[in-house]
Amino acid sequence: MKKIKLIAVGLYLGVLFQACAILEPVDTKKYGSINDYKFAYIKPTESINSGVGVGFGNGGAGGFFMGGANVNKSLNPSSIISGVLIKKGLIIVDSIKDQDKTLIVNYGQGEKRNVIGGLGGYTLGVTIQMIKASTNEPVYICSAEGQGETEVDDIREAISRCLSELD
Repeated sequence: MKKIKLIAVGLYLGVLFQACAILEPVDTKKYGSINDYKFAYIKPTESINSGVGVGFGNGGAGGFFMGGANVNKSLNPSSIISGVLIKKGLIIVDSIKDQDKTLIVNYGQGEKRNVIGGLGGYTLGVTIQMIKASTNEPVYICSAEGQGETEVDDIREAISRCLSELD
């Protein structure tokens, strides 16, 4: 019984510290407006899978396991970016045909940043770059970080924060 109480207290403190994370401000550089473009070509990204689970029981030599819960999530960053750009009125294309009216969108995932020395979990950062297809000059660049229950939640929040300042 004492072990279960210690596990419960540990989980509570972990959630408490994680909820207290202070995210770095979004870093945005605007060199133009996406309203000057009709199309967006988003470079393909791979799906990201992550999960979180909690189990309890002794799992010792007898293999006794009392229970637990697992949550698995999946996300393709380009899908989230597409959704935001479609809402902004851009048409997502599979190839570039009209360079003067097309933005190329690049996505990159940054490093993990420990919060409160690792006690508060970590944040994940992303950088999104939108460049003119005709000249490769930047139109919009942003970097943001996110924190959630899983890496997928971290990335989803970071992308949303990054694109929230897009006009």
